[in-house]
Amino acid sequence: MPAKRKLSQLRESALLAIDVLRRNPLRSFLTILGIVIGVTTIIDIGAVFNGLNHAVLGQIQTLGSSTIIVSKIDWATQGRPTPAMLQRKDLDPNWVPGMLNLPHIVAAGAVQQIAVYLGNQAGGMSEVRRGNIRAASVILEGSTPSVADITNLQISQGRYFNQTDETRHLPVTVLGSITTNTLFPYGEDPIGQDVQIEGQLFTVIGVLQPQKNALGTGENQQDNEALVPFSVIRKMHPENKNIILLAKADSTKNLPLAVDAVREYIRRMRKLSSTKDDDFALMTTDTFVQTWNQIADGLFIVMLSVGSVALLVGGVGVMNIMLVSVTERTREIGVRKAIGARRVNILMQFLLEAITLAGVGGVIGVFLGWSFVLVVRLAFPSFPASVSLTLVILGFSVAAMIGIFFGVYPAWKAARLNPVEALRYE
Repeated sequence: MPAKRKLSQLRESALLAIDVLRRNPLRSFLTILGIVIGVTTIIDIGAVFNGLNHAVLGQIQTLGSSTIIVSKIDWATQGRPTPAMLQRKDLDPNWVPGMLNLPHIVAAGAVQQIAVYLGNQAGGMSEVRRGNIRAASVILEGSTPSVADITNLQISQGRYFNQTDETRHLPVTVLGSITTNTLFPYGEDPIGQDVQIEGQLFTVIGVLQPQKNALGTGENQQDNEALVPFSVIRKMHPENKNIILLAKADSTKNLPLAVDAVREYIRRMRKLSSTKDDDFALMTTDTFVQTWNQIADGLFIVMLSVGSVALLVGGVGVMNIMLVSVTERTREIGVRKAIGARRVNILMQFLLEAITLAGVGGVIGVFLGWSFVLVVRLAFPSFPASVSLTLVILGFSVAAMIGIFFGVYPAWKAARLNPVEALRYE
């Protein structure tokens, strides 16, 4: 029976709180406006964050869960490479056969890129022509035949390089989707066609599938590329020493063992003593995931900070209006106390009013935020934004907690009023 009585009192207080809010619609709306803006901001930024996180992790996974990358510079570090990294010795592609003999390694290869780097993004420097049609700022890359299997490259037309192409230094090329569309704008079949790369004649033998953009919209500039056999690019650019070595472990389970084997092998080739640190970077998919998670944590903090400012303003508005409400209803509080209402009843009534105010603001904010994301997704289907149930619960819960936090003092002040003085108040 006491439990039912408490539930009845709680329901009565909630209905009374809703009735008070309904009698002052304009004031209630202006009060919750800050909370609506704050929750909408959290929902929208959180939705973009979720979508971006999914897109970036998806791109990272395309590298393959058992791929090992050996580079002169650590791409996974945030910021510019240090002078010490830039002064490291170049890697030697002749180490690839030795890597193939390592335990748990099933494939190994070498890659060389002619590009400029802004942060971790590559931009092309080469020009590819087909008659009078020119593709500019193309990334020129040379790779051994095994690289296609190591990195899970997807071919949409034709084929990738084979060992004959590599051994005989054949002038063949595999084009990225952007380069192909530029050189063959009318949908011509590029396979077997001749193009000029840096003035040299090459035959197109394959076209790569388009890569997804991390932002979900627009083209991925990595698709503006032309791939040639590794032996060919070495002849074209003997001055370029920026070699990347790739290896593939026989399974994800054995990846740590394969990484250790590759590290020891490279150190042995470098003739590094046990007291010296690695003078090369060794990365796996997990390396990039950890780096992205660090960036994502920073984005999450920014998201909370932006949303919290609006929520703080909304919370102050709730407290201000509740203090005004206590002053306006001082006589009502005195009457309720005179007919038997206890402090806890008054406290619960005003606290529920504050929570209801903030809760309504939270519901409206969630609805507006979700609607905005849906409109953006309809306009830009590939835009990386998704509203999860967790995000909805977070937005509503934060709004309710704002109501509790900023409603406690006005409710406490109302509950502490002296009934005699409250009845005399005009």
